[in-house]
Amino acid sequence: MTFKALLSTKTAETISTELVDFSVDELMPGDVTVAVDYSTVNYKDALAISGRAPVIRKFPLIPGIDFAGVVETSSHPGFAPGDRVVANGWGLSQTHHGGFAQKARVSGDWLVKLPDVFTTRDAMAIGTAGYTAMLAVMALEHAGLTPDKGEVLVTGASGGSGAITIALLSKLGYRVVASTGRLQEMSYLRELGAADVIDRHTLSEAGAPLGKERWAGAIDSVGSHTLANVLAQTQYRGAVAAFGLAQGTDLPASVLPFILRNVTLAGIDSVNAPQDARLAAWSRLATDLDLSKLARATQVVGLGDVPGLVGPVLQGQVRGRTVVDVNA
Repeated sequence: MTFKALLSTKTAETISTELVDFSVDELMPGDVTVAVDYSTVNYKDALAISGRAPVIRKFPLIPGIDFAGVVETSSHPGFAPGDRVVANGWGLSQTHHGGFAQKARVSGDWLVKLPDVFTTRDAMAIGTAGYTAMLAVMALEHAGLTPDKGEVLVTGASGGSGAITIALLSKLGYRVVASTGRLQEMSYLRELGAADVIDRHTLSEAGAPLGKERWAGAIDSVGSHTLANVLAQTQYRGAVAAFGLAQGTDLPASVLPFILRNVTLAGIDSVNAPQDARLAAWSRLATDLDLSKLARATQVVGLGDVPGLVGPVLQGQVRGRTVVDVNA
């Protein structure tokens, strides 16, 4: 029995990804087999397929860090045929075949049952980007952030995680300021819930170690000078959640925001987050995410379209979320 899949192979230093017929017998070990409905294209997926970062650690491999679908077979006590499930991260697209395929076989410990409010397409419109955004919002709440404290900044606002972060924060009552390099998207960002939009270049250059206090909190997907400047402008006892590296992996910052303003910097890892955190995040998404805003931020492509999106995703030219219909 075969199914359609994108397969990444490596020759010398070159990674190529092509649509192939893949055998069920070639799937890796796992106690749950899933008929995949949808996957999604994240920044990390573009890094993996392009080879710009060593995301894929063994070849050949089916990339795709997310999938949602229906359980076909299971020997895991937590899942039965017919269950609708979602997978984010773990070893997908790194050491284990991922979601850019019509079937997946994984450990049931990697799966979450999908809340009833979501379709499998909704789940991938959210994807790792939205699930990570929810983890970041929860981290800010844990640090004591509430809507009455002041403005919350979202960097990388035009991307997938930024769009869902804005939608979440605005529904929770926060005054959201969106930072983007695509000011032509201002109307779109306001529709998602941003109260104000600023040019990312105001944050992306080297700045002072301590600036004027502005942000009660911030969620950053950019890193480097942007994150350093966000920290420098965060209010006393404010909090920043960081999970991205679009500008760079460096952090040319000072300790001054931490020791003079008691600023909290919370790192967000979605790949190996424990199951209780995943369940909490998906439960919160089911209540705190406006599905009409999610639909506004989503486009759908076919499995064969994915390689052509790598460049635009890496160059920040793709708005919001891209869902992959693996059966199209």
